[in-house]
Amino acid sequence: MVTRTERAWEVLAEVLDPEVPALSVRDLGIVRDVIDHGAELEVVLTPTYSGCPATEVIEASVLSAIEAEGLGPARATLQRAPAWTTDWISEDGKRKLREYGIAPPLHVIPAEAGTQAVPIRIFGRKADTVPCPHCGSSITERTSAFGSTACKSLYRCLACREPFEYFKPL
Repeated sequence: MVTRTERAWEVLAEVLDPEVPALSVRDLGIVRDVIDHGAELEVVLTPTYSGCPATEVIEASVLSAIEAEGLGPARATLQRAPAWTTDWISEDGKRKLREYGIAPPLHVIPAEAGTQAVPIRIFGRKADTVPCPHCGSSITERTSAFGSTACKSLYRCLACREPFEYFKPL
């Protein structure tokens, strides 16, 4: 038998991020935990960054989905530490980003680092070599540091000539 917590995780896999609708909140890695307190479920979320304008919409969507499935009442709790990193995006989420036409982020923290520290990005550094999500070519160039949202930048592929967004590593 599937527990209420397990069913909640399944439901959260269907709640889409409002800024990147190719990804669920689970794919994005912002759902940190689901806790069954008996009388209610608690969904622990980590925003992608402080002040993210989508946080309230995501909270409302998560609670609405949980309650619509008959699993509620529920409440959302924001957990800001450790800070979210793009390394928390699932491998399936990265595949979905590519299929949607957005280059997934490169890894921020080397797996062998064994730390939760996020390296500081220095302005003026050489832009990442980002493979094109359309043709796979690494012959690309950044055209703008900012895309449709603050977490993305604009690139174009010099091989297939297609523009695309890149989900910046954080």
